[in-house]
Amino acid sequence: MARILIAEDDDSMRHFLSRALERAGHEVVSVGHGAEALAVIAEGRFDLLLADIVMPEMDGIELAQRAAETDRNIRVIFITGFAGVALNRAQGERAQAKVLSKPFHLRELVSEVDRALAARVNEGIRPL
Repeated sequence: MARILIAEDDDSMRHFLSRALERAGHEVVSVGHGAEALAVIAEGRFDLLLADIVMPEMDGIELAQRAAETDRNIRVIFITGFAGVALNRAQGERAQAKVLSKPFHLRELVSEVDRALAARVNEGIRPL
């Protein structure tokens, strides 16, 4: 089981993602915007950040950068409906981060989360 933080401004999407990952056996904390996510990251460690790229106040890419300053081992998966633009912007920032384009199937989400967490273990970083 991993601790996952979801930062998604769409309430129904955030609920949908949370339920899917909880059913897959993960501990999930979900928030509606980047500033709130940073506050939660400062309070505890997470194995993975699942962040929408397009959010008000702070986009997902900036959130991932700032989260990495707090915890350099946190894995990131971006979700977006604007993947073409997001991929170009994210390239230099978190090149190892996966981008899932909306709409995606829950199996794809769970599979990508499992891959990201497995890569973390393979690098010798044990999930909390």
